[in-house]
Amino acid sequence: MRGPLGAVIGRYTSSDGSEKDGIIKHNRKCRDITFLIIFIAFWVSMIVNSSFGFNQGNPLRLTYGLDYEGNVCGSKHRHRDLTKLELRYWLNPNQVYESGLKDGEHKLANARTICLLDCPAPSDDTLNWVCDYPDGEIRLKMSDWVDRNYDYFEFLTPEMRNSSLQLQGPCYPIIFPSVNVYWSCQYIARASNSSLRHWQQMGGVSIEEDMIIDKSIRRSLNSRASVLKRYVADIGKSWPVLIVCGGLVPLFLSIVWLLLIRHFVAAMPWITVVLFNMLLISVTIFYYLKAGWIGNDAVTPIIGEHDPYFHVYGRELTHVRGVAILMTFISVIAILTSIAIIRRILMATSVLKVAAKVIGEVQALIIFPAIPYAMLAIFYMFWLSAALHLFSSGQVVQNNCNNTNCCAYDLVLKKVNCDRCCGYSIRYTPHITIAIFFHLFGCYWATQFFVASSATVIAGSVASYYWAQGEEAASPEIPFLPVFASMKRLARYNLGSVALGSLVVSFVESVRFILEAIRRRTKVRGTTPDHWLGRMGYYTSRGCLKSVEWTLKSVNRNAYIMIAITGKSFCKSSAMATELIMNNIMRIGKVNVIGDVILFLGKLCVSLFSALFGFLMLDSHKYRDSHNKVSSPLLPVLACWALGYVVATLFFAVVEMSIDTIILSFCQDSEENQGNAQHAPSLLLETLDNNEEDVQRLTH
Repeated sequence: MRGPLGAVIGRYTSSDGSEKDGIIKHNRKCRDITFLIIFIAFWVSMIVNSSFGFNQGNPLRLTYGLDYEGNVCGSKHRHRDLTKLELRYWLNPNQVYESGLKDGEHKLANARTICLLDCPAPSDDTLNWVCDYPDGEIRLKMSDWVDRNYDYFEFLTPEMRNSSLQLQGPCYPIIFPSVNVYWSCQYIARASNSSLRHWQQMGGVSIEEDMIIDKSIRRSLNSRASVLKRYVADIGKSWPVLIVCGGLVPLFLSIVWLLLIRHFVAAMPWITVVLFNMLLISVTIFYYLKAGWIGNDAVTPIIGEHDPYFHVYGRELTHVRGVAILMTFISVIAILTSIAIIRRILMATSVLKVAAKVIGEVQALIIFPAIPYAMLAIFYMFWLSAALHLFSSGQVVQNNCNNTNCCAYDLVLKKVNCDRCCGYSIRYTPHITIAIFFHLFGCYWATQFFVASSATVIAGSVASYYWAQGEEAASPEIPFLPVFASMKRLARYNLGSVALGSLVVSFVESVRFILEAIRRRTKVRGTTPDHWLGRMGYYTSRGCLKSVEWTLKSVNRNAYIMIAITGKSFCKSSAMATELIMNNIMRIGKVNVIGDVILFLGKLCVSLFSALFGFLMLDSHKYRDSHNKVSSPLLPVLACWALGYVVATLFFAVVEMSIDTIILSFCQDSEENQGNAQHAPSLLLETLDNNEEDVQRLTH
């Protein structure tokens, strides 16, 4: 018997001393209410935090740059309609060149920029110009200005023309060709001899023909902040891919997998292992294609047509190549591991038979995960929209460049103005960073909460099935619809316990993430411990934290089962589940581990297929060369993989929790009946007996 914890399932004694049947519906009460209140307060904070992002953010900032007035290209403003003018162009070639010098005082952020429809090109016959937005005495509509290729040099007064020849505007010469790189016109360090000659003949200031003019722009476009913004923008642009490959495809595949488990349980472990390796190799090949190591379909930062002999470096290509190498390593390890577990797949087959039997008896379990799936889908749509606004929030402010010469002609004031010619930047305050991290933590906690709630409902349903064995068929203790009865018990009594369990996992994962970020930063700065003792402690702490996280997830899963069965608090349920497992570890340990491995591979199959389908969708013209071009398929594909894994986790929990619930119920049943489980179905007893023989045969 279980000593001080007492029997938690089976028959209970009423207040008058008589014994009554209370298989699942014994005296329950609300548990861990404090953490339910904390979870509700967290949701209120999430809404407030998101409202800040919706109020201050503009997702277009993640893709497009700012012009010399502080307007975001590609959007409509109070005084300018730049909806179709998405490309940022640096007008003054000398400012761009000087910003690339090591000892120069000029910064590219202060160079004069303008929003255009396409990147301008120099002419072989004459000198082309790009002029500021029409204003003051230049009475042109924006549409006419665009139709004239942004050139109204012929309308300038002599004073304006002289200012333009001094590279102070309002018109600037097109000496260097440029190409569209992530919606910014990247200069090509190859001056047009014809345009340069015309410029010199007109008496323009000196522009060096052989200067490295593309250096500072390239460095700006490949900065970590710019790359991060593009990655986040990729998620926003590829939302149809996320819906299809992160929502609908894994939903369909998960239901198909459950049906196959129900009807073809003997073949599914073998199919899962083979399919997993095939999908892993396929995804790896796609990364090799995008890395440019196979074929000519590498990730390129250039948008639209360009000179095939001109190449632009993009940090995204380096990231794709790094992931390709990582996937190669994972594929090799996976294939070798698959070969190693072939002899033990028979164990998984016998264990899955029990789950298939449960699914057949409680058929509502197959469709139940659609409920948390729909709730998670609504949450993710809200969360993603809020995340895009939070990442793009900030205040557009003018830079302070009093020590630099950045004078430009003001069409309204009709003179060269040196006071308000500095560029604009988006200022991010520390509280925005805190808001983003809170938003990320909220996503993880909410996901864990929905997954845990789903697991608890499934566990309660399966427990009803198990403890009905040996009872009369018409027993009032077994509800007609066990799934809905379990949902009712969860909503009424155990939401606080689920909130606590999901918070514990989220907190540990967040701590591990922060320590990993600190490790990366110290590695970049070269401050990693040099002494072998320091390095050993450094890496040991990482391993311990990862082990703690894995153990907590395992303990939590068993705790949810005991919560569903007994209605106890989270901590007490964890202790009860751990004691049951430790007392029966030799009997169920290897059987349960092999079953979990097959289920884990099944989840990976669904998520890898989602990633593979995401690659195929992102390879279409819409996301490669048009307005919605993504900088790299890396983050959208990883998002499809993660969403696919979450969806698979919701549905595969039917099998996973069925196995674990039946095994824990079997252990409790055995302890209450002196080692002879009275409620265990015959298939379970046969499976455990066969697996004990298999274990003895495989270990000798």
